[in-house]
Amino acid sequence: MKLLLAILPIFAGSLPAQSRSGDEAAVREIVRKYVDARDRQDARAIEALFTRDADQLVSSGEWRKGRDEVVRGSIASSQNESGKRTIAVESVRFLSPGVALADGRYELGERKMWTTLLLTRDSTGWHIAAIRNMLPTK
Repeated sequence: MKLLLAILPIFAGSLPAQSRSGDEAAVREIVRKYVDARDRQDARAIEALFTRDADQLVSSGEWRKGRDEVVRGSIASSQNESGKRTIAVESVRFLSPGVALADGRYELGERKMWTTLLLTRDSTGWHIAAIRNMLPTK
């Protein structure tokens, strides 16, 4: 019994790191799925990735509020844009166990931007709650 009590904190301490690693991989996967769905212009796939009250502030200043507006705007801009879209996630930070902030380099053809995605987790998994795209000045 003493041995069990002695090693239990070791295992308990490792669980959050293991869980965090799995959550980080899941967040990165959601971002990958978002880029893929945008490239395919798949409205249903985009919709499934967002919370109902999601919003997106794009580099032009347009602010899409609500999942329906995010989907419509994403499809419309994908139809008007040319070039390969990539988001290279550079960091994932957990603000709480069910809230993550993912920052990455966002490239669309020759445009080099920065993006921040706020994701939340519910009983069905991780979803994008907000996106902020920025054009760096340097």
